Amino acid sequence: MSTTFGNIVEEIKRLSSEEKEELKLLIEKFLAEEVRKRIYRNYKRSLKELQDGKLEFTRDIQRLKDSI
Repeated sequence: MSTTFGNIVEEIKRLSSEEKEELKLLIEKFLAEEVRKRIYRNYKRSLKELQDGKLEFTRDIQRLKDSI
């Protein structure tokens, strides 16, 4: 049996207020964890770029504009 997004929404509508609130808290927790993981992946990628010498630091505004 395939569960679609629409089926899930309909099931959520049938939940009690307490269950909906608990589901909301769980989703917020899951989303926060996804953000943490994305930040960590970006950190690791940036660290590797730094170690590989691919990052360049400058205060020259024109060089910064040109690099975009």
